[in-house]
Amino acid sequence: MAEEKLLTVREVSAILEISEKDVLDLAESGALPAYKVGGVYLRFKPSQVDEFKKNNASVGQRSRQYGGMERVLDFLYFNDFYIIAAVIIAAMLYFILKG
Repeated sequence: MAEEKLLTVREVSAILEISEKDVLDLAESGALPAYKVGGVYLRFKPSQVDEFKKNNASVGQRSRQYGGMERVLDFLYFNDFYIIAAVIIAAMLYFILKG
């Protein structure tokens, strides 16, 4: 019997047509069964995701109501490390080239 491939947060968000943050919120609340691999990374069984999608047909409706601010906040939430790193590098370059 072949093992079932586990899905990532990004794959589940595409299947359910919701944001990655919403997937994490559903997993944290226990509404969507999730598994931790190595104690860190959330993974989902495709069969459970499909069943969740069937039982909660309106879950994709929330993503269509996203406004601009929610998209910006999601972007900042998932890319904060890269933004902070770019600001630090820019500041270092400024001080190096200035002096």
